Amino acid sequence: MVFTTSKFLALFVALVFVGAISIDEVNGAGECGKTSPDSMAFRLAPCAKAAQDANAQVSSQCCSQVQTFSQNAGCLCAVLLSNTAKSAGIKPEIAITIPKRCNLANRPVGYKCGAYTLP
Repeated sequence: MVFTTSKFLALFVALVFVGAISIDEVNGAGECGKTSPDSMAFRLAPCAKAAQDANAQVSSQCCSQVQTFSQNAGCLCAVLLSNTAKSAGIKPEIAITIPKRCNLANRPVGYKCGAYTLP
């Protein structure tokens, strides 16, 4: 098999491009930056009861943690829909109400979170 210079160069550029995409994914080009939504879900442990029961009181610790996510609605959404959250029994339809139940003024009202919309 004989490669011409232009074919070799095209192959090299393609490999570099694919490598660059892979590096971005490994370095955390996700919703929550370099931290996976599953890892971030552990930060919302104080919200477990409130995310399972719409009538449960939301603790100040929970509201403090949710406040840190308010500037990144995509991350909050990814965390609420994460495998870790599901494994913990979190009900997304209830969990998305927590920012409102915490009376967060800067919550991302109307943000689409999968099949849900943040109130």
